[in-house]
Amino acid sequence: MVYISEAHPSDVWQMESNIRDKVVFATPRNEDERATLAGTCVRKLGIEIPAVLDEFGNSTESAYTAWPDRLYLIDGGGKVAYKSRPGPFGFKPEELAAALRKTATALHQNGWPPVLTWLSVRERE
Repeated sequence: MVYISEAHPSDVWQMESNIRDKVVFATPRNEDERATLAGTCVRKLGIEIPAVLDEFGNSTESAYTAWPDRLYLIDGGGKVAYKSRPGPFGFKPEELAAALRKTATALHQNGWPPVLTWLSVRERE
């Protein structure tokens, strides 16, 4: 997961879900503040996959048209194997899970060791 610029900072546009989930933060003013905010959000939202931080100039966000959120799967050859529609309406983890299964199967059929023994998508309420 790549943490990009905050979609709903309190000083710009606040969402009810941010208030409910207690993830209400102002726009970070520098890379250190963004790193702190990213770590806090990962912990508070219970994100269990590795997360990295886009640099403050938002180059990853721009290159992948990722704002406010978007799901991508990069295959073993470094190519985009799955690209969701822009979020929040295009945020469909079940589609990403299917793409992960398909990609893992293809890798295994091409001689790679099994990369997924199981995959589950936990739905959030």
